Amino acid sequence: MTAAAGAQPIEVFIADYRNAAHATALVGLLDAYAGDPAGGGTPLDPAVLAGLPSALAARPQAFSVLAFDGGQPVGLINCIEGFSTFACKPLVNVHDVVVLPSHRGQRVAQKMFSLVEEEARRRGACKLTLEVLSGNAPALRAYEREGFAGYQLDPAFGTAVFLQKRL
Repeated sequence: MTAAAGAQPIEVFIADYRNAAHATALVGLLDAYAGDPAGGGTPLDPAVLAGLPSALAARPQAFSVLAFDGGQPVGLINCIEGFSTFACKPLVNVHDVVVLPSHRGQRVAQKMFSLVEEEARRRGACKLTLEVLSGNAPALRAYEREGFAGYQLDPAFGTAVFLQKRL
């Protein structure tokens, strides 16, 4: 998207979890996502909101990309570095992708993913991974535009399925 005359373009950058403005943006955007039907429809617990920035800051394998339009936060991607045993290299799991409704369809996610990929390459990662709900067609289209596809090794065994077990 080209910025209108006099308007500033969307700015994307790696969040500094210890920066109060970044921390506030991160928890605000993540809470907005959690409250959306695609994020479960339930706001985050206040203890999560209060503790998340410092918990992420304590994990060097975590990084987040923020998108701002002027002084307003409009997008977030949270990433956690993992490890591929088959490649013997790090991988980066894209854990949360948030774009506020006011900025959807403006390629904010594309701009954030560009920086995520840059940081993943800097870390020596062999791939990016993510999970998405099968009914979230707009997100699926956005991820496919970014080069994501279903994971499979042998077509006879099908594609990977994301499972969880709560503890």
